[in-house]
Amino acid sequence: MREVDAAHGYARTVLLNTAASWFRKKSWRNERPSASLPEPGYETDHSDRPAVVDALRQLPPRQRTVVVLRYYEDLSVAQAASALGCSKGTVKSQTSDALARLRMLLGDAVVPQTLGAHHD
Repeated sequence: MREVDAAHGYARTVLLNTAASWFRKKSWRNERPSASLPEPGYETDHSDRPAVVDALRQLPPRQRTVVVLRYYEDLSVAQAASALGCSKGTVKSQTSDALARLRMLLGDAVVPQTLGAHHD
C-alpha cells in the first residue's frame, strides 16, 4: 500500500524535475509567439483507453515502466535505459516483450505491428 500512498509525491517530483529541465534547455528560450498555429496532429479515438489501461496493469512492472517511458514520456532507448539504470538491450527486449503481450491482449488494431519497429 506504500507505493500507492507515495504516488502523489512521486508524480509531483517528476513534474517539477521535467519542468525544471525544460527551462534549462536553450530551445525553450528560443520559442517565439506566432500568429499561426501548427498543423494539428492526428485525431485520437480514446474509446479504447480503459482496455489499454487494464492491459498495462497486466504487464510485469518492468515492462509497464518501459512502455510508459518509451511511448508516453517519448524517451529514446538510451534515455529510458539511463532512467532505469539498465542497458539499452534490456530496454529493447522489455519493450518487445511488452508490445507482444499488449498485442495479444488488445489486438493489432490497438497496438500495430509497426509500433516498436524503429530502433534508437
